[in-house]
Amino acid sequence: MLCDPLKKTIRTAHQRIATSLEDYRPRPSQNYLVAEIAKTLAGEYDKKQRICVIEAGTGTGKSLAYCLGALPIALKANKKLVISTATVALQEQLIYKELPFFAEHSGLSFSYDLVKGRGRYICAHKLENAVNGDEQQMALMPTLSSPLSEMEQKCLKQLHQAYSNKKWQGDRDSWADVIPDRVWGLISGDKHSCQRQMKAHQTCPFHLARNKIAQMDVLIANHSLLLADLDLGGGVILPEPENCIYVIDEAHHLAHITRDFSSAAATIKGTQDWLEKLLKFSGKMAQTIFSASAAGSQFKLNDAVDDIGRGHKAVLTMLDSAAYEYNEDHTYRFAHGLLPEQLTQQAQDIGEAAKIALRTLNKMHEALSSDVNDGDVKGFIAEPLLAESGQYIARLETLYKLWSSYSKHSESVPHARWIKRMEYKNHHDYLLSDCPIEVGFYLKDKLWRECAGAVLCSATLTALGSFEHFAHESGLRGEPGVKFIKVPSPFDYPQQALLHIPKTECEPTDKAFSDYLVKALPQSLEKKQANLVLFASYWQMQHVAERLRKQGWDILMQGEISRDALVRRHKKRIDDGQGSILFGTQSLSEGLDLPGDYLTNLVITKIPFAVPTSPIEEAQAEFVQSKGGNPFLSITVPDAAKKLVQSCGRLLRKERDSGRITIYDRRLVSKRYGKAMLDTLPPFKRQID
Repeated sequence: MLCDPLKKTIRTAHQRIATSLEDYRPRPSQNYLVAEIAKTLAGEYDKKQRICVIEAGTGTGKSLAYCLGALPIALKANKKLVISTATVALQEQLIYKELPFFAEHSGLSFSYDLVKGRGRYICAHKLENAVNGDEQQMALMPTLSSPLSEMEQKCLKQLHQAYSNKKWQGDRDSWADVIPDRVWGLISGDKHSCQRQMKAHQTCPFHLARNKIAQMDVLIANHSLLLADLDLGGGVILPEPENCIYVIDEAHHLAHITRDFSSAAATIKGTQDWLEKLLKFSGKMAQTIFSASAAGSQFKLNDAVDDIGRGHKAVLTMLDSAAYEYNEDHTYRFAHGLLPEQLTQQAQDIGEAAKIALRTLNKMHEALSSDVNDGDVKGFIAEPLLAESGQYIARLETLYKLWSSYSKHSESVPHARWIKRMEYKNHHDYLLSDCPIEVGFYLKDKLWRECAGAVLCSATLTALGSFEHFAHESGLRGEPGVKFIKVPSPFDYPQQALLHIPKTECEPTDKAFSDYLVKALPQSLEKKQANLVLFASYWQMQHVAERLRKQGWDILMQGEISRDALVRRHKKRIDDGQGSILFGTQSLSEGLDLPGDYLTNLVITKIPFAVPTSPIEEAQAEFVQSKGGNPFLSITVPDAAKKLVQSCGRLLRKERDSGRITIYDRRLVSKRYGKAMLDTLPPFKRQID
C-alpha cells in the first residue's frame, strides 16, 4: 500500500521539481498520472500484478510523471527502475537531460546509467587477436567471407591503438567515426567467448560496465536489449525481472520488436558453407581441449553436421522441383503456416541434428573454458577458438530455432512461414523464414507475470478510442489488475491549430493522385515558414519532389542525407529566416521533434495505410480472416489510425506552438472508418471543404 511517508516523499519531490522548472504550470493530468502510477506500483489495485498502461498526449510530461510515481517506490522496495525506450533520441534525452535535472532538484538520492548490450562493446581479447592473429586463422572465421580490405584493416589498427592507450573505452557508440560491420563482427563481445568467469575477460569493457550497472538504481535500456535479456532467461544483461520495476516508454513499438526477436531465418547453401568450416574447426578445438573425451565430442558433432547436410540436400532438391508460385519479390508464403508433409519430416530430422550439434559444441566450448580457468590450456591459445566457437554456437541456435519450429504441425501460436529464392551469378539459394504472428503470450509469460511492476506509456496506444488492439498484441488483455489510463494533452487544440481537409480532384487510390499532388501541394506550402510534408510511400515522395524541384521548389528530402543532417539543415534554414520544406515518410515522422517555429505547416498526403505485402502481414490478415474477422477493420484501420495520430502529433510539441495541418485524403469524411479516425484526432479547429 502507498503509506503516508511515501506519499510525502513523492509530494516533496514534486514540489521541488516545480520550483526548479522555468515557466512551470501545474497540470492536473500530470498530477493524476503520478498518483495512478504510484498507487498501481504500490499494489493498491492488485497486490500480485502491478501494471498500468498509459496513453498521455504530447506535453503531458510523461517522463517526469513516471520518475515521480515510480522511482520513490522502487527505492523504497529496493528494486531497480528499468526505463526502456524504442529510440536513441529518447534514451539520450533521459540520460543527458531529464534524469540529471531530476537527480539535482528532486531531493531524491539515486544513481543512473545507460545499459547497452554486449554486442555494443569490444571483447579486448578478440581485438588483440584480430590485430595480431595470422591471416589463415582470420580467413576461417565464420563472419568473414573474404579478407578485410585495406580500409578495414586500418580501422582495426586505429581501434586497437586507441583502446590500448586508454583513449577509447571500447564501446561502439563512443567511437567518433563509423566502424564497418565486418570489422565490428570480428571484435564485438558475445555471450560465448567473452565470459566473466574467465579471468582473462574480467576486465573486458562489457563486464566493467556490468559491474557498474549492479550499483545503479535507475537503468536506461532499449526494447531490443530488454527482449534480448528475456530471451536469455532474464537477469543476464539486466537484473532479474522480479527485482525490477519497468517503465516501457514508446510502448507502441514493443509487440513489433518482440516479433522480430522471436523470428528465425537461414539459407540452405549459405548454411552449408559455414557448416563445412565448422567441420574443419572442430578438429582444432578437440585437439586443444585437455580432456580425453574431446575426440568423442568431435565425432558426435561431425556426425550431427553431416546429418544436417543430408537434410539440407534433400530440402534443396524438394524446393528445386516444387511448383511454387513466387511473387515479384521471389517469395512464396505457406498458407496458414502449414508446410508440405515432406518438408515437415525433413525439418524434424534437421532440427534434431541441429539440437545435437548445438549441445555438443556447447559442451566442447565449456570444456575449453574450464581448461583455461584451470590453467591446463594457455589463454592466448584458447581465446581465438572460443571466439570462433561462440559464433558457430550463435548460428546453430538460430538454425535449431528455425527447423524445430518448421517441424511442428499444429500450434496454439500461429506462425508465418515463407521461402525466398535468391539468385546469384553462378548459383541460387533459398532463404527460409519463420515468425510468430502473435507475441502477447511471450510477453505475458516472460515479463508481465515475472516483474515487480510495470508502467507502459506512449502518446499513441489506443486505436479508434480503445486500448483493445494494444492490450491484445502486448499480452495484457484480460490480465488481472492491469490499469488502463488515458489522459488528455494540456494543449488548447482549437486555439493552437487548424485542421484543413481540402476538396480533391481524385482519391488517393487513383493512379492520377501523385500527379494531382504535384499540382495541389504548392497551394498548401508556405515558403517563409517551416513545412513538413509526409508521404505514405517513398516512390510517391520522390515522384512529387522531382517534379516540384523542376518548378523551382527547394526541398529537403528524406533518404538523400542522414536523418540528423536533414533536421539540422531544416532548423538552420528556419534560424536564418529562409523557410524550409521537408519531405519525408512515416519513418521520418516517428519521434521527430520540431517545436516552435521549426514546424508551423504540416501536410499529410494520405492516410498511412500499411499495404500487407510482407509475409508476416499477409499471414496476420489470413489468421484474422480464418477466425471470421475482417483484417482491414481489425488490423489495417487501427494501425493507420495510430500512425495518423502520431503524424499529426508532430505539429504541436509545446504549449505555445501553433500551426496548420492539411490532409489530402477525403476518405476521412467520405468513409465510415475515416470518420472514426477523424474522431480520434485531437480537437483541432476544423475546416472541411
